[in-house]
Amino acid sequence: MTEKLYDMDSHLRVFSATVLHCEPAEKGFHVFLDRTAFFPEGGGQPADTGTLGDAAVLDVQETDGDIAHYTDRALEPGARVCGEIDWPQRFRRMQGHSGEHIISGIVHRDYGYDNVGFHLGDHEITMDYNGELTWEQLMEIERLANEAVWRNVPIRAEYPPQEALSGLEYRSKLDLKENVRIVTVEGYDVCACCAPHVSFTGEIGAIKIVDSMRHRGGVRLTILCGSDAQADYRRKHDQVAAISALLSARQSDVIPAVERLQSEIAALKQTVSELNRKCNEQRLRALPETEGNLCIVDVFDDPVAMRELVNAGMQQAGGVCAAFSGTDETGYRYIIGSLHTDLRARAKEINAALSGKGGGQPTMIQGSCTAPRAVIEAFFAHFTA
Repeated sequence: MTEKLYDMDSHLRVFSATVLHCEPAEKGFHVFLDRTAFFPEGGGQPADTGTLGDAAVLDVQETDGDIAHYTDRALEPGARVCGEIDWPQRFRRMQGHSGEHIISGIVHRDYGYDNVGFHLGDHEITMDYNGELTWEQLMEIERLANEAVWRNVPIRAEYPPQEALSGLEYRSKLDLKENVRIVTVEGYDVCACCAPHVSFTGEIGAIKIVDSMRHRGGVRLTILCGSDAQADYRRKHDQVAAISALLSARQSDVIPAVERLQSEIAALKQTVSELNRKCNEQRLRALPETEGNLCIVDVFDDPVAMRELVNAGMQQAGGVCAAFSGTDETGYRYIIGSLHTDLRARAKEINAALSGKGGGQPTMIQGSCTAPRAVIEAFFAHFTA
C-alpha cells in the first residue's frame, strides 16, 4: 500500500519516492510509488496534479490502498523520483474544502441538517443540505463561518483508535466503522473526511455564500473561499465601478441611480408606445382600397401594430397585404395576409423570391427575409393572387 504523506502533512509540496511499478494506460502510464503527497480524487475533491521527475501527473486515483499516478511518460521501476504537486491548485482546494466543513458544521449544529452532496469545482463549491434555509439564515451562517476564520482555530486530521471512535459524535455521509479519518475544526465541526485541509482556519481567508436554490426538498448552496472569494470580489468591484462611471454616480449610489434610469426608460417606452399607436392610426387611414396588392415597408417597433395593419389591409386588398419592418442593411421581418389567396400554399414561392424563411396559416404567414426593399416592392407589384 502507498504511504499517504498528505495524511500527515497537508502542506507538503515536494517529496521523494521510489517507483514500485509502471504500466501502460489508455492515455499515458500508471505509476505506483512507495509514498506520495499527491491526493487522489475522493470526498468530493478532485485529484492533485503536478510532476514526478520529468513526467507530468495528470490524475491520481486510489484503489484498495494503492494510488495510481496517471503520467504522460513512463518511469523506471526502482528509480528514485522527486514529486512536486501543483501547490496553488492544492491550496485553493484546501481553502474551499475547509470552508465547506465550517459551514456544514454550523448548519448541522444550529439547524440539524445534513450535508448530502458536495462538489469542489474549478471556480466554486456547491453543497446540498436536506432542509431549507432562508437567505437571512444563510447570512447569519456566513457571519459565523467568517468568525471562525478570524479566530484562526486549529484544524486537525487524525485516525482515532476504534474504542475512541465508537464514542465520538461526528458527521459522515457513509456508515464507516474502522480506519476512519476524522477532521476536526475546533469548536465548529467534527467530520469523517479523506481530503487534505488547511492547518488553521485563518488560512481560509474568507468564506462567501454567493447563491442558494431549492433542491430536492432542501437547499443547494454555492460558496467561494479564500483566493476565489477575493477574485470574485475584485470582479464585482470592477463591475460596480464601471456602472458608477456610466451613470455618473458614486459607487454607493448605483442602486438608486439604476432605479431612476429604469423609471426614465419605462416613461420613454410609454411615450414611444403612444407615438407608435398614433403612427399606426395614420398608416391605417392611409390604406387605399385596391384590386391588387398592398405592400408597406417601414420600421414597426410594435409587432402588434404591424399585425393590426395587415389585418386592416386584408380588407382593402383584392390580393395580399404585405408589411415589412427593417432596413436593407439589417434585413426585414414580414407579415403577409390575404382573404383571397392560400398563403401557406404559396409561402415557398414567396420565400424563394425574397431570400426569406417563414410560414403560417392559409390567411396569414410571417417570417424574415434578406432581399432589399426594391426587390420586395417589385415582387408584390407583379404578384398575382
